[in-house]
Order: sequence, then C-alpha cells, then structure tokens
Amino acid sequence: MEAAEIPRLCRDCGDLRPVSLTDHRSRCPNCGSPRLIAHAELTDLSIAHIDCDAFYATVEKREDPSLIEKPVIVGGGRRGVVSAACYVARRFGVRSAMPMFKALSLCPDAVVIRPRMELYAQVGRQVRAIMRDATPLVEALSIDEAFLDLTGTAKLHRAVPAETLAKLARQIEAELGVTVSIGLAPNKFLAKMASEIDKPRGFAVVGRNDIRAFLDPQPIRALWGVGPKLEEKLQRDGYKTIGDLFAVGRDRLIERYGSTGLHLSQLAAGEDARKIEPGRESKSVSAETTFNNDLIGAEALHAELWPLAEKVSRRMKRENVAARTIVLTLRTTKFKRFSRRIGVQPPTQLATVLFETAQKLLAPLADAEPYRLIGVGGTDLVPPEGADTSDLVDPTRGRTAAVERAIDALRAKHGNASITKGRGFKPT
Repeated sequence: MEAAEIPRLCRDCGDLRPVSLTDHRSRCPNCGSPRLIAHAELTDLSIAHIDCDAFYATVEKREDPSLIEKPVIVGGGRRGVVSAACYVARRFGVRSAMPMFKALSLCPDAVVIRPRMELYAQVGRQVRAIMRDATPLVEALSIDEAFLDLTGTAKLHRAVPAETLAKLARQIEAELGVTVSIGLAPNKFLAKMASEIDKPRGFAVVGRNDIRAFLDPQPIRALWGVGPKLEEKLQRDGYKTIGDLFAVGRDRLIERYGSTGLHLSQLAAGEDARKIEPGRESKSVSAETTFNNDLIGAEALHAELWPLAEKVSRRMKRENVAARTIVLTLRTTKFKRFSRRIGVQPPTQLATVLFETAQKLLAPLADAEPYRLIGVGGTDLVPPEGADTSDLVDPTRGRTAAVERAIDALRAKHGNASITKGRGFKPT
C-alpha cells in the first residue's frame, strides 16, 4: 500500500481495497453501497465490541413485522420502567430505565410489549454462536453484547478481522433479523466506546493514533467504572472531560484518588490491559416484576415472589449454573431501592430454595412500607455439579431437588401450566 493510501471496506459486499487519501467517493465501486469505512489502521486492529441494536425491541419487531415502522417500548405497564426502546421511540426521547409513565407521555402512540426474556435469551445464544464461528475468544457481557478477539484469525478466514466482523454483522442480520453495531480498536475499553459511535448498524474504528482526539472531549462518565458519585466528586475537583484527567497527569490522580486514580489515568490515556475472557458466564440471573398497585405485607409479596423464583430457577437450569448467593430486591413507591443478599450452601438451582431464602430476607421489610417492585436473583454463579445435595444442615435438599426436577420434566412435556404448586396461586 502506498504511503498516501488507506484501506477501505464495504460493509455490504466485503470489498476491501486501498484508496487514495483524496478519494472521497461515497459509494462502493463494486456494489454501489454507501456503507463504506476507511481508516489507516483498519487492517491492523483485532479487538472488537459487538452490541445488538435495541435488542429486545428489535426481536419483537422481527416476531411481528407489522411493528417495523412503529415506536416500540419493551417494559412493564404504566408503573414499570422501560427495558428497551426501538430507535423510532428514541426519537421521541424514550430511553432505557425511564419510568413507563414518562415514556408514554413522550410517545403516547408507542406499542408497549411486556418483556419475553426466554425468547431474548434464545436469540442471544444464537448471536453468540455466530460470533464463536468467527473466533473462540468471545466474552459475553450480557444477553446482547460481547467482546471478541480476532487476533490470528486472518489465515483461518482468509480475511483480516475487519472483513470478518463485517461478514459476521451481515450474517446475524440475515439469519436472525437482528442488527448489530461494531467497535474495532486496540483494546476492550476503546472498542466498547467505539461501538456507541454509529448506532444502529454501525461500524466504527478507533485506532492508536486517534486516542487523544477521540477521548479528550468525552465526558468523564464515559470512563468504565465512573458512576454518578465518582462523577460528582471528579466534577467538584474540576474535571469534566477525559482530556481534563489526562492533562493533570497520572501521579496527581494517584495522589488524590489512590488506586482509583491509577485506574482513571490508565483509561484516560486509552490504556486497557484486560484480556478477552472466553467462556465468561453471566455474573447473575434475576427476575423482577412491577405491581399494578402498591403492595405491603408478607402474604401479598410472597405471592409475587414465587413465580419470579420459578423463572430464575428455569434460567439457571437452562444456562447450567447454580447460585451461591440469593439476592432480594425491593423498590418503594418513592423509587428507593433495597437489596438484600445471603449466601447458600450448597449452591442451588431450585425455585424452592430461591423462594424460601428470599422469604427470610423479606421478613423484616415486608410490613415496613408499600412497594411497587420485587425481584429475586442468584449470583456468585458456579457450575451445577454438587448443587442441591443433602447435608447435615438440610437433609431434605436432595429430595426437594428430585421432586422439582420431576415437575420440570412434566412441564417440558406438557407445558408450564400443566402442574402448579399451591404457593403459585395468588390470594384473592
């Protein structure tokens, strides 16, 4: 490649060729597509972050094509929060985690769909399977995003990583009806930031020579690990952008903030030594529900807790994990959130153990005030070997597991409604 040339890739046909720096053609000479990406380091980078675009809402539109042009919000009823909003709804200002009443005031014509997590998890697994065809080094961050390391794959695919990523995006869209946005960079931190640049169906490159121009104007909250409290503290100290942190120097940041200062200085410099961790599993499995009317008292809350415990149990069994810690979540009518957790031994996949443990966590809180949301989850996840065995502390655990797995087998054959425990009936 001549010194005055850079590589350019067509994301639709895969045409990759060197072009002159003065070549500003806006369409691919091979297929006519305008979706071109040109960058001096395009063929040198191999760390990527892939994020599905408005994933839940996109899956719902795939399932019902009549929704394609409509604003779609995935979330609970008027008292819930937005789990996902399609890009049509986002034009009205709707965002994830926004209270549903506010989202509907901004976009009253939106189609609201309750989340179908099992469907989204199924599609997420299909997306990751396609990713793993490209490289075994896939680190899933959540149901709809992952890091990929394509170092050394050029010989296997007869294509540089950028070409493989563009092909992967086309395959996911063609086979699964889901679009993705890609960030390609020297490390995980920069790749994740790059994937946000050009959504939806984006492909952005941040090279080593772009780091200062790219990072300096970004707000400090864009740094991994900077939450609202740390952001407020940094702003009080006069730091508003990543460039501000970089300019002050590593030694002063360490002196002022200790190990956090070292972390901030490294990211502000565009440094990130973290490796892609293939096979990394979810850190937790959880489910929650927002009530139509505020609830108070153990009886009412227990009735809402049991189906959530069953849902979490099904997911853990399907994902082949067990929890060593049970978490209870409550949100009050004033949106104050409580979280309580307790370790369990042996680890568990059982709905009964999830439910009974969460009951104990709930006991001191149930009558304290009305609640609008309850959730239960399992964290500190481990492989299921050795889970739910009987011991001296709980000699009945093995029998409980056998009964629950028998119920699981019946439901697998005849449907979830074929058999229901008495605690699954809500009080009238």
